[in-house]
Amino acid sequence: MLHIQTAFAQIPEALPQPAPTLDDVVVQLIETPLGTLLAGAGNAGVCLLEYVDRDDLAQWTTNLSQRLGRAVVSGSHCHLDRLQTELADYFAGTLTQFTVPLWLHGTPFQKRVWAMLQQIPYGQTIAYEELACRIDQPTAVRAVARANGANRIYLLVPCHRVIGKNGKLTGYAGGLWRKQRLLELEKQANSPCSQMQLMLEG
Repeated sequence: MLHIQTAFAQIPEALPQPAPTLDDVVVQLIETPLGTLLAGAGNAGVCLLEYVDRDDLAQWTTNLSQRLGRAVVSGSHCHLDRLQTELADYFAGTLTQFTVPLWLHGTPFQKRVWAMLQQIPYGQTIAYEELACRIDQPTAVRAVARANGANRIYLLVPCHRVIGKNGKLTGYAGGLWRKQRLLELEKQANSPCSQMQLMLEG
């Protein structure tokens, strides 16, 4: 993980540096094999996990503060500590289900879509049409796609597991190349050979 104070020191207008209060959202930068993630959490759980360009940190944190109506500060948080551990295990191919609590912010419809996303099994994909059917809104495919795109908690709310009806990769704000890599990671880790290797190592 990058040293968050060093990273944000270059944009002093973006974040205050006092100790977080109970109402604050705490953010950290987390390095992964696919790039830098900006993670945020409050006492209720993780509320942000997105790939971010370090040059845009000021704008990202400003948007987060406005969206949640809370101050955003850098620092440590128990949910972020747990998240960092789980992310390391996920990218190592040894974790298939995140357990860190989530703090979702969205409309009731968006939350229904996000809840269904969390039920897509690791290593599997579904089409937007199927996702719409699963929430009993078969004619709301476009609305479902917009809700999928509005997800701000990557990986934990696995919007990368939704693909086009023809199997084509579509619509991933983190970049289609990352979506491809994530699906390949899960497919490989979910293969019988990988499962047998994990059993032998255990």
